[in-house]
Amino acid sequence: MKQKTLYTLIILFIGFTASAQKTLDQTLKKYNKNNVPYISATELRMLQAQENVIIIDSREQKEFDVSHISSAIFVGYDYFSLEEFSETISEKDTPIVVYCTLGVRSEITADKLIKAGYTNVKNLYGGICEWKNKDYKVMDSTNTETQNVHTFNKQWSKWLQNGKQVY
Repeated sequence: MKQKTLYTLIILFIGFTASAQKTLDQTLKKYNKNNVPYISATELRMLQAQENVIIIDSREQKEFDVSHISSAIFVGYDYFSLEEFSETISEKDTPIVVYCTLGVRSEITADKLIKAGYTNVKNLYGGICEWKNKDYKVMDSTNTETQNVHTFNKQWSKWLQNGKQVY
């Protein structure tokens, strides 16, 4: 419970201070350790066409229900279980791309996977916001294409240029 509270406070702090950042790159450099390689939305689209890639959504359930990348597996953030994930995806060299709203929470989740021995893990640069900005499809809880994108909060919604902001 303490860990969940700490994560929540960190995310709230990031959300409030992110509005002061002038570019997405500055925001990610400020909050990320850059210990997980990025993949762009365009590169992920090409990767999807070329090989079997696992896409992981590391946001919370209410965010996933509003919008997610098609074929994404929901793992959550506050309650992400490495043990459950390892039972589902046991091949350590499987291509895995983790995303969240912008790429901050997903870096933390991706780093856990790397530390657990997964060797082909990337963080989606700009998260679901950048995915939708490229006009790539997002799905709702019924797997119907939607223009709605859960942007976590009002401050982070500035990074979504294409689609309807929900927070």
